[in-house]
Amino acid sequence: MVWAWYMDDSCEDQRKPHRLQPEQPVTLEQLRALGVHSYTLDADNYETDPALAKIRKENNYTWMDIINIHKDTLPNYEEKLKIFYEEHLHLDDEIRYILEGSGYFDVRGKDERWIRISMQKGDLITLPAGIYHRFTLDENNYVKAMRLFVGKPVWTPYNRPADNYEARTKYLQSLEQNA
Repeated sequence: MVWAWYMDDSCEDQRKPHRLQPEQPVTLEQLRALGVHSYTLDADNYETDPALAKIRKENNYTWMDIINIHKDTLPNYEEKLKIFYEEHLHLDDEIRYILEGSGYFDVRGKDERWIRISMQKGDLITLPAGIYHRFTLDENNYVKAMRLFVGKPVWTPYNRPADNYEARTKYLQSLEQNA
């Protein structure tokens, strides 16, 4: 199950937890209000897991691949980690399923504060199109993740500021409607 909290403003290594002191946890309900949804699945049996098949069918996630993020498996590892950690949005939802290892997705809350979401093996997360976010490994320095898409994958990140995109406008409108 994913865990989430408001982050501190430290410039220390991005792979550290960066928990605000005193701690300010973020609930799954608060994440859902931002359009972020999470599931806990059986990562050991992802190829035959009926729960994953159901999620894929219900959400039309027809395309998938698997990425290994580790210094020995990802070309240009350090450069890629820096790119993943730049604040950006996508024009489509971002869906990630952790098959091995662990890492963090950071999302901007309604008040613009960073919320850190800790993900481990078995966690699947969906980030809505238009939400500002970033990704980093944690101190274990390894994650194997499934990437899911509706139709053909689109990999383009739009670094902040990217408020002029329709996906961002629609996202902000959805926050207002859910307030």
